[in-house]
Amino acid sequence: MSFSKDVKEELSAQYSSARHCCLAELAAMLSYEGRIVQSGSKYYLKIQTENIDVARKYFTLIRKTFNINNDVSVKTNISLKNNTSYTLIIKNMETITHILQATKLSCDDMTVSPLPVQGVHELKVSSQLITQNTCCKRAFIRGAFLVSGSMSNPKKAYHLEVVVSSLDKAEHLREMITAFSIDAKIVMRKKNYVVYIKEGSQIVDFLNVVEAHIALMNLENVRILKEMRNSINRQVNCEAANINKTVTAATKQIEDIIYIRDHVGYGDLSEGLEDIAKLRVEYPEASLKELGAMLLPPIGKSGVNHRLRKLSMIADHLRELKEENSHDNEGNSH
Repeated sequence: MSFSKDVKEELSAQYSSARHCCLAELAAMLSYEGRIVQSGSKYYLKIQTENIDVARKYFTLIRKTFNINNDVSVKTNISLKNNTSYTLIIKNMETITHILQATKLSCDDMTVSPLPVQGVHELKVSSQLITQNTCCKRAFIRGAFLVSGSMSNPKKAYHLEVVVSSLDKAEHLREMITAFSIDAKIVMRKKNYVVYIKEGSQIVDFLNVVEAHIALMNLENVRILKEMRNSINRQVNCEAANINKTVTAATKQIEDIIYIRDHVGYGDLSEGLEDIAKLRVEYPEASLKELGAMLLPPIGKSGVNHRLRKLSMIADHLRELKEENSHDNEGNSH
């Protein structure tokens, strides 16, 4: 089961005890997925979903909120892709009018009466009274996610979105989400508008708003594990970089010391430089601190580094002298 489906299953099992919150959640479900369908002289209120939990919740909200038992018919359709969709239809005109009035929904910039003449018409929220209370905003956002939302598996990416049909609906939903200090954005995708959240912490806040507390905890667990892995990876990469840096420096130091030894020997070096030179060649993998501890008397890391830099300067000077002599010899030969 996908993470998105887990979230919807959890939200579908929640029912507010307050009628105004139930109406707000229904308003969102009908606004984003509901349609008024005209057939001849008759009108139907229709909503369709591929999620049985969402279909069950819509059916239960309608039945409990409006005390309707017999007016909702459910059709199950199996597509060629073997996906099952559930269509819930209300045919009683009086019941439809009552639902639309209670949820503050209208058709195509028209009030509930008169209804559209023909075709299939979307519904839209006609009054902000339906989400006046903070609890009703939570319910509306929950209903919107249930019918039109989805969420990526947080183990792969942080992304939550709600797809709506118009810019007005997208802006209305974003406004409600941002009222909870969540940074929601809008992007157009094909003919639809997508309200989306990409930050992991912001998605956690969203799940808290819609009261998906189990999903919230599961997401937090994923975030903690990912952060631990990232932290360990950063530490390992840092240590690997330091090791590479140390190895590169040690290799250069040994090359310089061997160059001095092979060309002039250690005889002209001071006692301190000779000691550190021999130790560096004998212990190529030792750190500066470890080399310093081997000396008598011991010296610190900065002291070792200072001596090795002196050796490097001596080696560079010898190389320059050799190059000058080589040029002089070439000149004399000509």
